[in-house]
Amino acid sequence: MSDIASIALAGMSASTARFESSARRVAERPDADLPSELVAQKQAVVAFEANLAALRIANRMSRSLLDILA
Repeated sequence: MSDIASIALAGMSASTARFESSARRVAERPDADLPSELVAQKQAVVAFEANLAALRIANRMSRSLLDILA
């Protein structure tokens, strides 16, 4: 797996963990700061989508390289 793909997958995993952590705080704590948690969740979603885009581009680059070499 390429370095780009590894980094993107790690970023997606970290974003998922941040989102789940925020969601757990909202569900378990009645005094949770909802606006801050909503921002944290949105940031996690945007980071996940950015890493997914990087992963897709890495896959396209790999396919193009294989097409050139084939």
